[in-house]
Amino acid sequence: MLEVEEIDAYYGDLQALWGISIRVDEGELVALIGPNGAGKTTTLRATTGLLKPASGSIRFHGHRLDRESAHKIVELGISHVPEGGRIFTGMNVLENLELGAFTAKARKVKDSSLQWVYEIFPLLEERKNQRAGTLSGGERQMLAIARALMSKPRLLLLDEPSFGLAPLLVEHIFEVIQEINGQGVTILLVEQNVRAALELAHRAYVIENGRIVGQGTGEDLLSFESVRSAYLG
Repeated sequence: MLEVEEIDAYYGDLQALWGISIRVDEGELVALIGPNGAGKTTTLRATTGLLKPASGSIRFHGHRLDRESAHKIVELGISHVPEGGRIFTGMNVLENLELGAFTAKARKVKDSSLQWVYEIFPLLEERKNQRAGTLSGGERQMLAIARALMSKPRLLLLDEPSFGLAPLLVEHIFEVIQEINGQGVTILLVEQNVRAALELAHRAYVIENGRIVGQGTGEDLLSFESVRSAYLG
């Protein structure tokens, strides 16, 4: 489904990625793990058109993404939930969700999409008229994911969905991510909670200093001594 091949990326004169290559197959949940500043978020930004790679290619079902604008990439079927969610705090929950269905294709099925996300996040239906800025951190993260689902993505990119959440909410968010993947949405997950991410993932990549340094199934990486000592204590 997604093929990232040998991409280099820069912020100004600072190189952030060196020859990154990853793939995500249809139906998979793939995790990208690594320390802060390793290039995880940059990889997602390059995939969704927010940062143009200097070299290499990114393909989605064979279509070159590295030549497309961010809004076109959403239309092709990729949604990105950035770290912190970045919801519209001055709008209510329903208005945030409706903004997620901004593409022509998504607008046609907006009502059915709303029912779908309400089934996944019943709390959001209860709070649909509540101003988003008054939601708790966990509720905001649910809203951010639900808003991304309103575009009917084939591939969902999640950047640190558990960041800053209490342990019980973290567990719930991961259950929801697994449910979304089980309903046919392919997922590329960036997550600092390495154990939870690897337990969930079909496959995973380890990135350090802008380079891929390891890959394998989630189960395999959990058993690697280098991964255990670096990320699991």
